[in-house]
Amino acid sequence: MTTLFQATDPNAAFHAVQRSEVSVNGVRIAPRDISREMQHHEALTPLDAWSEAARSLALRELMLQEAYRLGLKPQPLSDDEGRRESEDEALVRQIAEQEIVAPEADEASCRRYYERNQVRFRSQDIYEAAHILVAAEAEAEEPLASAREIAATLVSALAVQPERFEEFAREYSACPSGQAGGNLGQITEGDTTPAFEAALKRLCPGELTTEPVITPYGAHVIRLDRKIEGGIVPFEAVYTRIAEYLTERSKRQAIAQYLAQLAAGAELVGITMPTPQDVGVF
Repeated sequence: MTTLFQATDPNAAFHAVQRSEVSVNGVRIAPRDISREMQHHEALTPLDAWSEAARSLALRELMLQEAYRLGLKPQPLSDDEGRRESEDEALVRQIAEQEIVAPEADEASCRRYYERNQVRFRSQDIYEAAHILVAAEAEAEEPLASAREIAATLVSALAVQPERFEEFAREYSACPSGQAGGNLGQITEGDTTPAFEAALKRLCPGELTTEPVITPYGAHVIRLDRKIEGGIVPFEAVYTRIAEYLTERSKRQAIAQYLAQLAAGAELVGITMPTPQDVGVF
């Protein structure tokens, strides 16, 4: 039984990997350095964090070795607060600036992305609505049944006298909007609970729900006053945002490809790197 426990101990693999060698072209990365780097890598398990930290330091070492091979001299920069790069940080930045070229997104590529992803550029529908909330916790069976009954009575009364909605809202609604006749103003998708939203979408302007709508807050009577249909945002309005996104994506891809190429030609021990095929170099 003890042997089985040790074999399946989730910490066993982590302790084992901490003792294993990690090196890049013969340059060893110390376990203490990997341990310090772990704080910068969120992961589900210590083993995953260790692996990501080791990979990050190995990639850094690859870039430093390439910078030395190319004869780069560190030229540290300082920021507005007086913080200065270390020489290693400067070399990593310099080789990235010199060797990694990412094309800027032009108007044609932005327009192609816009045409292929128009669902992302549709403005939301806007609803102008009012409601009456008869409050009750959804888990409280008897109070919720009572709230449902009161709301059902209001629905019946409003079917005959819809002009009394504001009056009923001020008298019965537990929502602060009751003092404004139940008026919720303009709301969009995600502003209300799923059940409330689903009921709202089924209404036409001027209609009221024909039965109470139950949410975690209680029983609602809902009226839709107006709906403003969403539409596709013009290309010109989102061009800059698309260009920034595509340029950043291109940059990330170029970095991944460059690092994968460096790793493909390196002697790596104790660490697995993406291959050029993984990031689409070939």
